[in-house]
Amino acid sequence: MTLDSVGLGAARAARMIAAGDLTAEALMRALLARIEARDDAVRAWAYLDREAALAAARAADAWTGPRGSLHGVPVGIKDVIDVRGMPTEFGSEAFRGHYPEVDAAVTARLRAAGAIIMGKLVTAEFATYRPGPTRNPADPGHTPGGSSSGSAAAVADGQVPLSLGTQTAGSVIRPAAFCGTFGFKPSHGRYPAQGVIDTAHRLDTVGTFARDVADLALADAVLADDDSQVESENRPLVIGVLQDGMWAHAAMQATVERWTGEFADAGHLVFACRPPAILEDLGEAQKLIHQYECARLLGTMRRERADAVSARFRDFIDGGLAIADEAYAMACAVQDRARAMEEEIFGAADLLLCASAPGPAPRGLDSTGDPVFCRPWTALGTPSLGFPAGEEGGLPLGLQFNGRRGSDRRTLARAARLLAPPACPLTA
Repeated sequence: MTLDSVGLGAARAARMIAAGDLTAEALMRALLARIEARDDAVRAWAYLDREAALAAARAADAWTGPRGSLHGVPVGIKDVIDVRGMPTEFGSEAFRGHYPEVDAAVTARLRAAGAIIMGKLVTAEFATYRPGPTRNPADPGHTPGGSSSGSAAAVADGQVPLSLGTQTAGSVIRPAAFCGTFGFKPSHGRYPAQGVIDTAHRLDTVGTFARDVADLALADAVLADDDSQVESENRPLVIGVLQDGMWAHAAMQATVERWTGEFADAGHLVFACRPPAILEDLGEAQKLIHQYECARLLGTMRRERADAVSARFRDFIDGGLAIADEAYAMACAVQDRARAMEEEIFGAADLLLCASAPGPAPRGLDSTGDPVFCRPWTALGTPSLGFPAGEEGGLPLGLQFNGRRGSDRRTLARAARLLAPPACPLTA
């Protein structure tokens, strides 16, 4: 029997390996076969040593000591996160052949849980806006999103069951939506940042891509310093639906209405609400904070290695250097004010629901798409869970749940309740 890797998630794979129903080597061979069949079309991998991956899988099968929760499960890592023994090139010629000496903290936690680091996944240059070679697995003529393009595409295409990405604007939730998979951006600072590219202190967040919410919860338990237990909830959930912006796209409107109807039919309390004005201000503040901080963190590279970076990156850095300190301070004040208004923003809602992107992935590969629906939540620092919600013309459409800061486990548990079968089919 040939193993179908396309629909096999991390949690199920971990259970099967633990029970002896699947070997890590069989899983790895299935994934490598999928990559071989699809790599020309998707181009998600920046670095992949097939023989090393198989050797690691065989070693996992031979291991007789204690086993972690991800034992034998392959994981892909965005190429802005350090992995010992693999290059970290940041999607740039400027760092071609750069090998870090130690693992990033998140990589080390995955290894400690028994995960196999399968390889490095394509990123936009320095996790900003010049796309890499990855294409959307649903249609190679469309962007996969970014900057975590390879991380989303590889999971969506069944090439790896779990991957790490980063989000500073919309780089987890947007590509998850465009590629048709699940993505989780935790509360700001929940996962350690050591060994991860530093582009904006107030915004940078490590996130995850997976096949379902259970996989995201499993990864969160490994990556977070959090041993808290979430009590089960039997009461109806209160879901606020943010309407501004998503109604311009007819298919997105129909998708939101279908899902909210399912939630209401399941007994949950759903109400429509308009975002407070502070969220629009926060989106603008995020753009300024991102560009200002990135220019000061990566500006030396732009100056000293200008011939090895793209014109788009140079322009982004130059624009950030032109931002006055006073304007940056005002943007930070907006961010701080919005965070202080969190209870007002959420009101009675347990979760806020909105689109992950204005529509499906745009045609073309020169842009990663608009992160407009992600910027405020990244700046607010709240947990965001993106999920595949439908399609238009064969391209995925994504929605996202947002919870209060620090409620990551609760947000994941609530999303699992809402998205559990048979409610809410993923396609129309």
